[in-house]
Amino acid sequence: MTPPPTPPSLTSRQAGEQAAAVLREVGRAVVGKADALELVLLGVLAGGHVLVEDLPGLGKTLLARSFATTLGLDFRRIQFTPDLLPSDVTGASLYDQRTGEMVFHPGPVFTHLLLADEINRTPPKTQAALLEAMAETQVTVDGATRPLADPFMVIATANPVEYEGTYSLPEAQLDRFQLRVRMGYLSSRDELSMLRTRIDRAAPEAVLDRLASPADVVAWRAVVERVEIDDDLLAYAVALVGATREHPHISIGASPRGGLALVQLARARAVLKGRDFVVPEDVKALAVPALAHRVSLRPELWVREVSTDEVLREIVDSVGTPSTRRTAAVPS
Repeated sequence: MTPPPTPPSLTSRQAGEQAAAVLREVGRAVVGKADALELVLLGVLAGGHVLVEDLPGLGKTLLARSFATTLGLDFRRIQFTPDLLPSDVTGASLYDQRTGEMVFHPGPVFTHLLLADEINRTPPKTQAALLEAMAETQVTVDGATRPLADPFMVIATANPVEYEGTYSLPEAQLDRFQLRVRMGYLSSRDELSMLRTRIDRAAPEAVLDRLASPADVVAWRAVVERVEIDDDLLAYAVALVGATREHPHISIGASPRGGLALVQLARARAVLKGRDFVVPEDVKALAVPALAHRVSLRPELWVREVSTDEVLREIVDSVGTPSTRRTAAVPS
């Protein structure tokens, strides 16, 4: 029997158009945050995890739920609290009286998209329960290793201004997040538009359409893996990461994992723009989101209220941007 023909591979342009449609649909629910939404979508395409760090009430939870709905992903939410246990995240083996055996009951981490809400409100022991899941897409409980869904990603939210009852994420866990996103306040015009839209639809939230499936997300990630990147752009990424280790304001620079994240996000941005190759602007545009949360400033900088984002922007401005043969021909 002749096997069925292999379906043609998805092109970068096709994947970019489909992903852009998802972005527009989510924008119906999360108003005025086009840049933040694009960064989260790049995390989806690049196969990474996203830390959304900002003040309460800016739409962080709505953002995660909207992406899950539009992408057709199974969605679970964990509200992190000081009394949350690791087993509340990963699951646990419980005794079944009917069979006389221990039966594993999966935790909320067994899903496609996990919202770790206010992750800095739970102790480090419970925060660490996510480390294996985020790094290896698997969970080990009672000596048994269980794979997670494909695709699997974590969107974690954190409130950066409250210190009472919070536990700062250690550097090892921050490094597991491919990028950090800041929402910020809406402009007056966008806030007015949000209020008017809420009144007109007579419902708390917009009803979003499902435009994709888990298989689509996996296919988009396969397209990202085929995106070409020249050696001079790899050298540019290495130079940006290296500059974080030499800057006088930084005590701990970005790890090699930071360079991997930066390159993968740049490839994802190329797909979103409909290209099968990376241009310098892809790398430059993502340096701050990909690297700022991976560095530690010297203690005296906290007194001067200097942020890692500001230092990373300074580094991006100081490191020379390479020019490639493709840059002039294609808009970024």
